Amino acid sequence: MRVEDCFGKCESIMNSTSLIGLIGTIAALCTTGAFVPQILKIRKQGGEDVSVSMLVVYLVGVLLWLVYGLMFHAQAVIWANVVAAILVATALLLKLTWKEPLGIDGKRARRTRVAVDMDEVIADALTRHLSLYNRATGENVTPELIRRAGLEAAIPLKYRPVFERLPHEDGFFENLSVIANSQRALQILSSEFEVFITSAAMEVPRSFDAKFRWLREHFPFIPTSNIVFCGDKEIIDADYLIDDRPRHFTGFRGTGILFTAPHNAREHGRLRANNWDEVLAILMKKHPALGVQYSAKDNGISPEAQELAISN
Repeated sequence: MRVEDCFGKCESIMNSTSLIGLIGTIAALCTTGAFVPQILKIRKQGGEDVSVSMLVVYLVGVLLWLVYGLMFHAQAVIWANVVAAILVATALLLKLTWKEPLGIDGKRARRTRVAVDMDEVIADALTRHLSLYNRATGENVTPELIRRAGLEAAIPLKYRPVFERLPHEDGFFENLSVIANSQRALQILSSEFEVFITSAAMEVPRSFDAKFRWLREHFPFIPTSNIVFCGDKEIIDADYLIDDRPRHFTGFRGTGILFTAPHNAREHGRLRANNWDEVLAILMKKHPALGVQYSAKDNGISPEAQELAISN
């Protein structure tokens, strides 16, 4: 074999070894560092969704890998699993010893609560309502007409009973469209706050079943225990209420955010959001930690929403 060929082969082997070493190092950093975000979350929130059994089994596995590395004097395996063992043990210790922080009154502090209405906030019931109404009466009422003239003026008095009866009919709340960006926004809010769906369903008692099934289909990440069907929203113990009806803010002890819909375009709201980007902007201004969650899940926020966040 020529000397040049020998050197070439050696160089190829070295390059291959370096590449393998680099891949191994990156893999070790990823698997070892994966517990850092989890530790931060447990430290902040208590890690209710983290399994103690999983942490124990993972720790045992890491320790066994450490023993394996010691037996074969594999330095990379040893150091990677020493660090991993420390991180997993820290996560387990925090999980077992975490206590909910106390509020200024000495009671357990709770996460900020955000109550969210359903119709015209996350579910587009108006489109269905107008479609059925126009078909039954021969009228041509549009959301733009309601926005411009108001609901009272858009629906003639003689057809008012028809309009009011439609939501009580079977199937009205089936297959409603989802309001744009509401799913993404509620997922972001759920990462920082405790989110409740609060629908004044007592106004249409027959809607309970259909509304519940719709929520489970489109918002499965909202726990069923956080779905509230009620009458007077004054009973809701939350910090924020996002609703399209200003009357629901009367008696509500938290902050109301009026979600723009055609029927409330002419009504006053101290805090108004025209879309879900603007809801996030308002809450980001009041809770900077939410901005971190938003940045982690989105490419950006609209200029209009950024301006709203600065002004509120």
